Amino acid sequence: MNTSHEYDLVCIGSGPAGQRAAVQAAKLGRKVAVIEKRRCLGGVCIDTGTIPSKTFREAVLALATPNVFENGQLKRHRPTAEQLLGRVSEVVQRESDVIEDQLTRNDVDVYRGHAAFTDPHTIAVEADDVTQTLRSKFFLIAVGTKPTPPRGVDPGNDLVLTSDGICGMTKLPRSLTVVGAGVIGIEYASMFAMLGVQVTLVDQRPRPLEFVDHEIIDELIHQMRSRNCTFRLGEAVAAVKVKETNGRKAVIELESGKHLVSDMVLFSVGRVGATADLNLAAAGLAADDRGRLKVNDHFRTEVEHIFAAGDVIGYPSLAATSSEQGRRAACAAFEHEWRPMEPHFPIGIYAIPEISMVGAPEFELTEKKIPYEVGIARYREIARGQILGDDSGLFKMLFHRETRKLLGVHAIGTGATELIHIGQAVIGLGAGLDYFVHTVFNYPTLAECYKVAALDALNKLSL
Repeated sequence: MNTSHEYDLVCIGSGPAGQRAAVQAAKLGRKVAVIEKRRCLGGVCIDTGTIPSKTFREAVLALATPNVFENGQLKRHRPTAEQLLGRVSEVVQRESDVIEDQLTRNDVDVYRGHAAFTDPHTIAVEADDVTQTLRSKFFLIAVGTKPTPPRGVDPGNDLVLTSDGICGMTKLPRSLTVVGAGVIGIEYASMFAMLGVQVTLVDQRPRPLEFVDHEIIDELIHQMRSRNCTFRLGEAVAAVKVKETNGRKAVIELESGKHLVSDMVLFSVGRVGATADLNLAAAGLAADDRGRLKVNDHFRTEVEHIFAAGDVIGYPSLAATSSEQGRRAACAAFEHEWRPMEPHFPIGIYAIPEISMVGAPEFELTEKKIPYEVGIARYREIARGQILGDDSGLFKMLFHRETRKLLGVHAIGTGATELIHIGQAVIGLGAGLDYFVHTVFNYPTLAECYKVAALDALNKLSL
């Protein structure tokens, strides 16, 4: 059975970029369709990425309890995988329902199935032996990414997971080796360490998250080590094998000759664009060796009527920026007024503790020979930090020594990803030190960090 439909815009993928582009085009009075092959609307973001991982983190913080004494013995109460992932399933379903409602309210047609181009203006959607042909004036490719397949791992090794498999766990491991200290690897390593799992983090690079302020990363490593997380940096994995004696274990062989043994291995060594099955050649397109598409400032690919947005175009690969890219792509397609994205977008890393930043880190300013001064506030000096029981949080602002403009804000600790937006607004408005010195903040709040750090910078500048 084959049916054919005509549209102004077809979005391939219902994640943040595809969803926002579809709604924006619908608001402009266009006929729009969205194609999704996953079990729920929302793409990778809702199914296996942002929403599940951040919900898992909150479940860990809510359910994991510290060591307590019972009958004279020290015991750790930790939740089961079922308890943790039960909450994840609830939130995923609810968020997917919200997206479906938004698309329905805006008269966006949704097609479930696998999409592939048959020519530059036609795409076929296959599901349950039914093929539907969609012709469109414009297309937006927003298929996101998938985990890079683990190297040196025998097929069928069920002790090895990627981040997409976390929600399928039936039992928490007692020990876990995480391969890859990027954002996803760091987040999950810190979460499992919080649960009392013995975590070893392996990465070829000499330090994790190289784009983050070094002082912030040093504090993160310190806190993760205090939860018995072991770092094996400058190490690469040669192979992963299964040891059957005394229970099934994963044996990780490092290129240096070391062996690590753990109950489970989480591979988080990057992601590739999920474009392999789209038959891009039929549309006159080709992805790079990582499955990603190249676009111009208007999010157009090399084929003028085909746009791409979100993780499939690479950096910064954030749900927030993907959403805005999708909306701007739709505006560009239909010649609706829009403006380029601001360069000072915030980055949030939902480790335990969480990290957030906006603007330049110290090492970047040093490389560019930009004169700056640092203002520091520590949560242990802030009343709200004491109330929350967070005495290790660190907050810093970077100001231009001559113009006194705010150049960057970096934070690690409770509420860092919420706190960062004040700094983002000030950078966007071109203000700086004087604003914070003369502004009153609610007390007690974490926002008081801005005042304390500004006064610290002012004292240094006065010298």
